[in-house]
Amino acid sequence: MKNVILFDNVQVLHYNYISDSILGYKSHMGAGSITSNVKSDKSLAVIHNGDERIETGRKKIGAILGDCVEVGCNSVLNPGTIIGRNSNVYPVSFVRGVVPENSIWKTGGVLVPKNHMV
Repeated sequence: MKNVILFDNVQVLHYNYISDSILGYKSHMGAGSITSNVKSDKSLAVIHNGDERIETGRKKIGAILGDCVEVGCNSVLNPGTIIGRNSNVYPVSFVRGVVPENSIWKTGGVLVPKNHMV
């Protein structure tokens, strides 16, 4: 871990690489998952939210995870990824952009809303 803000009860223990990131309350990074913090072409990081492009002005930025986010094993969160609270990422996923709260990021980038039982 390098340059990371961890909120209470975060689980990031098993063979993870976490850098330049913020992990929210009770978020969990599955075994082997990483936050990539530099683009392969070394250009400044941009956050993609649908058609919107948010310029960060930073060369290094990892991921921002909301509270109670679950990231599956061996997933890669690309630079500037934002995952909203109570969302899940399937194992072996490559995530880029913004995942809305209460969502599931499935294999191949399929995004579906969670159904909550009351």
